[in-house]
Amino acid sequence: MNFKQWQHYYRGRLFMLVKRPDQAIEEYRLALQCNPAFARAASTIGFVYASRSQFHEAEGFFLEALRIKPADASILFNLGFVREKQGDLARSIEAFQEAVRLNPLLDRAWYGLGLAYAALGRHEEAAKALEEAANLQTMNPHAWYNLGMAHHTLHHGDKVTEIVRHLHRFDPKMSQRLIADTGRSDLSHLIGT
Repeated sequence: MNFKQWQHYYRGRLFMLVKRPDQAIEEYRLALQCNPAFARAASTIGFVYASRSQFHEAEGFFLEALRIKPADASILFNLGFVREKQGDLARSIEAFQEAVRLNPLLDRAWYGLGLAYAALGRHEEAAKALEEAANLQTMNPHAWYNLGMAHHTLHHGDKVTEIVRHLHRFDPKMSQRLIADTGRSDLSHLIGT
């Protein structure tokens, strides 16, 4: 076991706890130098850069982590996220698709895929991906709201009604927002307004 890599890795975590991300990145880089096959260190550097909205830098480290560990759905999700943040929707979709292929239960990858499809106007595909996300995370109001918006765009009125009813059970404010944003005031009676 390479103790040096873990020593630097845990120092990096301590620096993150005390909100010193530059020192944390340096420690994670040293961990990666100690073991160039340490995917977790590369991915963590990517995460730190992403948390600072330095998405281009983050992408490079997620790609490095994937070079080391190509079948990691979580790293692929992170890659899709930073690509989406950079406006590279087509390539973010590729990363999200591969993530859900590797792990069909990764709800956040389905959600990201749905949002990327919706941003490109591919609402049928967005609805399918968001439905997967909502079914995996049944209490995620954002997944249900966005699924409702996708169905509204597709003129699936019955689906919107169904989603408003479901959403109102656990997030009345989000169901009101969905009614307002779809212009479906005819559904207000479903939530008692």
